[in-house]
Amino acid sequence: MKRREFITLIGCAAVASPLAARAQQAVPVIGYLASGLPNNARDPMQAFRRGLSEAGYDEGRNVAIEYRWGDGYGRLAEMAVDLVQRKVAAIVAAGGVPSALAAKAATTTIPVIFAVGADPVAFGIVPSLNRPSGNITGITNLNLELGQKRMELLHEMMPGVIRRGVSTPICELRYCST
Repeated sequence: MKRREFITLIGCAAVASPLAARAQQAVPVIGYLASGLPNNARDPMQAFRRGLSEAGYDEGRNVAIEYRWGDGYGRLAEMAVDLVQRKVAAIVAAGGVPSALAAKAATTTIPVIFAVGADPVAFGIVPSLNRPSGNITGITNLNLELGQKRMELLHEMMPGVIRRGVSTPICELRYCST
């Protein structure tokens, strides 16, 4: 092989290798950690997929999702460690406080996104609401803390009413008093 042919071959390989690498890039994998069962989480799963789609990610096309369903809280820590070992790009802790704590304990580098109905500061998920810090962030609606206050306000506004009820998209709370 002559020197010119060799240089041309090396030049072509140098140009082609980044193109080949880009063509073979794997899609990002999101870990989905939940304490419940999939048939009990249809609405949240639809919302999760819709949110991903709105951000330009469609499962099976340009993102993969590794699901871990706990059917209770006993195996959450084990499942979170499994997701970390699979080197997922992020972990969605969808099973409330226990899932968020399991994911937080499993990694300090992979981003963890949680959704809880309680105070994440009180449960030790984050040190502060306005500065969650580290690799963990999420959303809370403080249902546990605000539910009782809502019922007290309702009682003050309508003291003669014996039966009261509050309904939210996530859960339904029925309260009866005498």
